[in-house]
Amino acid sequence: MNEQGLYQIGEVAERVGLSLRTLRYYEEVGLVQPSGRSPGGFRLYDETDIARAIFVRQLKPLEFSLEQIGELLEIRDRLTGATAGALEDLDLAERLQTFITAAEDRSRALMEQSQEANALAASLRRLRTKAKTRTGTRG
Repeated sequence: MNEQGLYQIGEVAERVGLSLRTLRYYEEVGLVQPSGRSPGGFRLYDETDIARAIFVRQLKPLEFSLEQIGELLEIRDRLTGATAGALEDLDLAERLQTFITAAEDRSRALMEQSQEANALAASLRRLRTKAKTRTGTRG
């Protein structure tokens, strides 16, 4: 972090849990833009940029497309901005509800997959125990 509270891309990548390549790609497609550049041309991110990158990273396991993520970011930006009016807020809230429903559905599906994976792992542990018992192996 520099004296202006800005972070270079490597620091952001480590903090957010994304690769440098992914952050550059997100910039290219307009999802996460750095706040500026250093005199040497390095990308510089502030806390708002970092929060946006974290938000995008959180959406990826839910299998939203880049287009959907862009739309959701637009909704988020407009709802958190001071310029939206009541009618626009209502429209944005309705659009947001579709994302909420999709996120809940995908979350349930991921939980089911996790339960299946845990059941498989338990089955494999039982199989290992059985194999060790048959061969007299311990440990």
